Amino acid sequence: MTTTTTGRTTPQGAVGTAHTRVEGRAKVTGAARYSGEIPFAGLAHGWLVLSTVARGRIRAVETGPVLAMPGVVAVLHHGNAPRVETDYIGMLGVPDPTAAAFQHDRVPHVGWPVALVVAETPEQAREAAESLVVSYDEEPHDVALAADRPDAYPADGVMPGVAEKGDLAAELAASAHVVDAEYGTPEEHHSMMEPHAATARWDGGRLEVVDSNQGTTWVQGELAKMFSLDESAVRVRSEHIGGGFGSKGVRVHQVSAVMAATVLQRPVRVVLTRRQMFSLTGYRSPTLQRVRLGADADGRLRALEHRSLSQTSTVHEFVEPSAGVARVMYDAAAHRTVNDVVRLDVPSPTFMRAPGEAPGSFALESALDELAERTGLDPIELRLRNEPETGPVSGLPFSGRNLAACFREGARRFGWADRDPRPRLRREGHRLIGTGTAAASFHAGALPSTALVTAEADGTFTVRIAAADIGTGARTALTLVAADALETTPDRVRVHIGDSDFGPSGIAGGSMGTRSWAWAVDAAAAELRERLALGAGIPPEGITVRSDTTEALTSLAEKERHSFGAQFAEVAVDPATGEVRVRRMLGIFAAGRIVNPLTARSQLLGGMAWGISMALHEEAVRDQSFGGHYGADLAGYHVATHADVPRLEADWVDDPDPDDPVGIKGIGEIGVVGAAAAIANAVWHATGVRHRQLPIRPDRVIEAGGHA
Repeated sequence: MTTTTTGRTTPQGAVGTAHTRVEGRAKVTGAARYSGEIPFAGLAHGWLVLSTVARGRIRAVETGPVLAMPGVVAVLHHGNAPRVETDYIGMLGVPDPTAAAFQHDRVPHVGWPVALVVAETPEQAREAAESLVVSYDEEPHDVALAADRPDAYPADGVMPGVAEKGDLAAELAASAHVVDAEYGTPEEHHSMMEPHAATARWDGGRLEVVDSNQGTTWVQGELAKMFSLDESAVRVRSEHIGGGFGSKGVRVHQVSAVMAATVLQRPVRVVLTRRQMFSLTGYRSPTLQRVRLGADADGRLRALEHRSLSQTSTVHEFVEPSAGVARVMYDAAAHRTVNDVVRLDVPSPTFMRAPGEAPGSFALESALDELAERTGLDPIELRLRNEPETGPVSGLPFSGRNLAACFREGARRFGWADRDPRPRLRREGHRLIGTGTAAASFHAGALPSTALVTAEADGTFTVRIAAADIGTGARTALTLVAADALETTPDRVRVHIGDSDFGPSGIAGGSMGTRSWAWAVDAAAAELRERLALGAGIPPEGITVRSDTTEALTSLAEKERHSFGAQFAEVAVDPATGEVRVRRMLGIFAAGRIVNPLTARSQLLGGMAWGISMALHEEAVRDQSFGGHYGADLAGYHVATHADVPRLEADWVDDPDPDDPVGIKGIGEIGVVGAAAAIANAVWHATGVRHRQLPIRPDRVIEAGGHA
């Protein structure tokens, strides 16, 4: 084992060596087919009809005229659609009833699915769907999220809704410095390149769904429960996915396609439009957050309170756990975190890249920057003084916490030592220049998975696992892991993914995908290598070994397992127009062993670009009068483009997880965490004005006094 001049370990095998995507040629030549492109004989096309009212009941669905239109073969709605089961516990808990289409006449929000029109062509289906007349008995609706909502309540979600210790009031009263500020983030949408699309068909009494999703066995299990089928009677395939970010789970397009295929006994495809995705496929809830920090004169925290309020629908409870980030990052004698939620007449939110950590880090890391200003400490020094030895809430040891190393390396490369901490001093022409920083963390977990590894008679190896490559490069990473475990080269390994027939597997979500799958692949490959070492001959059908990581994961010692990072940003603010431009960003991360530096860097840079988008652009605005969005498309919902993304740099320090057989933690989400806060802190440094509400639009800069 050797190390580089920067202290990073030099790779000795395939893992850790940059490798282009194994499916790269297929993707750039168009040979890789996505779910909406795969042909089927006799294919019919479904088009969803969505409600135009925010609350009420369906009075009538006038199907007659539409059924008489050219090519129309069916109209499914609550009066004739197959019944499905929703009273069950799935992989992620109680299912969102939004996916269980056409089960009743209630309308809980604008954009609720009320019918599916099926026709011979997508053009015929769309024309007929737009012609379908649906009448409603409309009721008053409520879509207003406000901090003083009396009906807000703490909710658990993926973590306890409330965690507290110590006497908060006493510690705040005894503090030399106190920060008490409110922060807000808007509704945000996943906006992946590929819309949701699914084709369902029955083949020999077995249901097959070709889909774009983040876990084929996840979708298989949910559809089996909903349609009262044995899981073996359902096959889900999803080979190539054009982005997911948490949105591509079980949605109404898959369920309605299965319904139509069942009624018509022919393949049916349902593809969502970009506008439909704004109400049907989840989003990140807006948040209203309050952070109170109390510190001694030397900057050491005595009190920390982080409260977050998010919204959910009236039919499904989902909590954006923004206060959870404080349970990992900083300790204090008095420590209180609360995730509140309120039910409104809005669509159900869902997981979106770095759920909780992305909006929560904006509030917490902005508050830390405000505390640094109050105490006169350097923002990095303040954070390092408050590094916890164990989990602030759990008290558990960290499997590794190399945040300090990230800050030290980042500060050196960014030139932080030359920064004058005083705001509004640095100018270039008429622009104000500022720099900011923030810390990042994201949970490092793993899900039980199975894998099949076969030694072929020709000397090559085949890996089969129900993994999902949503653009991260997972297929390539698993090729490298398998090559090392088999003590061969990557060109002798073929990896097949995205098929529920390969067996149970974890999902591509929560930065757990590659870690979960690599664990299973490594275990199967190691056992196969041992069998081959015994001199067993390889028959024509090959030798196959199956692994299951359930027992290994269950026996893991309980620890705080996270990736960490330090974000740095430099901005230029035009005081005349309020325009904010990010000029450069640097992220240094401690995110476990890096399997493929090429795709890993892309993941981190992509997350940082998301942070720019979050800080300056993204904002879905809901009209209070009718309950729906203004501009529910990529013209009205702004995301960062090439012109908005400056010189970005991402790198990492050595940080292998000692409890993982490959050393992996996870990198899919850590890149976005803290990025918006670093930018907001840089805007303060440039202008002397704090922006506690995202995005930092030009009008807000001007109104807040960012002009000269």
